[in-house]
Amino acid sequence: MRLLDRYLASAILTSTLLVLGVLLALFTFIQFVDALGDVGKANYQLGDAIRFVLLSLPRQTHEVFPMAALLGTTLGLSALAVDSELTAMRAAGVSVLQIVAAAIKVGLLLALAAILMSEFLVPVTESMAERGRSEALNIRVKQQNDFGMWLRDGQAYVHVSEVLPDFSLLNIDIYRFDEKNRMQQHTHALRGEHAQGQWKLIGVNESTLAENRVHSQRVTEMSWDSSISPDLFTVFTVRPESLSVVQLYRYIRHLEQNKQNTGPYALAFWQKLAAPFSTVVMMVLAIPFVFGQLRSGGLGARLFTGIVIGLAFFVISRGFGYFGLLFNIPAVIGALLPTTMFFIAALVFLRRLR
Repeated sequence: MRLLDRYLASAILTSTLLVLGVLLALFTFIQFVDALGDVGKANYQLGDAIRFVLLSLPRQTHEVFPMAALLGTTLGLSALAVDSELTAMRAAGVSVLQIVAAAIKVGLLLALAAILMSEFLVPVTESMAERGRSEALNIRVKQQNDFGMWLRDGQAYVHVSEVLPDFSLLNIDIYRFDEKNRMQQHTHALRGEHAQGQWKLIGVNESTLAENRVHSQRVTEMSWDSSISPDLFTVFTVRPESLSVVQLYRYIRHLEQNKQNTGPYALAFWQKLAAPFSTVVMMVLAIPFVFGQLRSGGLGARLFTGIVIGLAFFVISRGFGYFGLLFNIPAVIGALLPTTMFFIAALVFLRRLR
């Protein structure tokens, strides 16, 4: 049975990697065409677009893993079915559950690879991609770390520790200089909010430098006359898909402390947790359709069925999650319900084969 497991695993894994390569080529081409729209703006050149697309590959790989697993399992087992190898296995006493077990082993291996990629590779490459793009487009912001950034505002230099999803700013330092580049004033604010075209600083400590002395004052809030637009911070808001599960958990707690909407981040958190399970479910779901069409359909029919199921899963899982956010359905339900529904469907179809 070990030899048979290795043979089935090899067929499924080879086909899955082949399908993954095809899907990535397709999505990469689409993203590259979209990135070409920025070529020619500021210093953004063709090489910058290619770099951005290549750095986005880990995220795209993680997103298409369940679909690749479904189509790869369908293709691998269908190739065995075309050569009557599956029929020979069944005649030799190999049950459908044994074949399912072999597929699950491959699914667990792929799920582990997806977890490692999501936790350690995607956050790094997504950060590099966004920073490189913003620098090439001459966005006048320099990001110093995960959340902090520097801006130039006339004769002033502004440091912002973090941008929240509603574009509120946390821990702002404003350094104002005269025409001879001598610092005249330092303003620190705990928070900055933009409303009705005007910035408002909250919890302000302002220090003005004069000859031989420093004058300081504390105020609850004050207006900030700045040319900086909230749209400038769009590229530096924390995107849920660029964070690992651990980072998402910490960031959700942080947003709750700042009374921010955590819906998109909670949804991404549970979707990342469900992703490995989704990969295994898609591989199990492919098996009933392969066996169900051993007599009635060829390889093309099986692949078409797999593509339809894969697209349905992708649309339902994404759509239901955002539908849940719209109607205040808990994020855990929006993320796990589609996968659970497909898992139940897989069990029902497998039971019919026994």
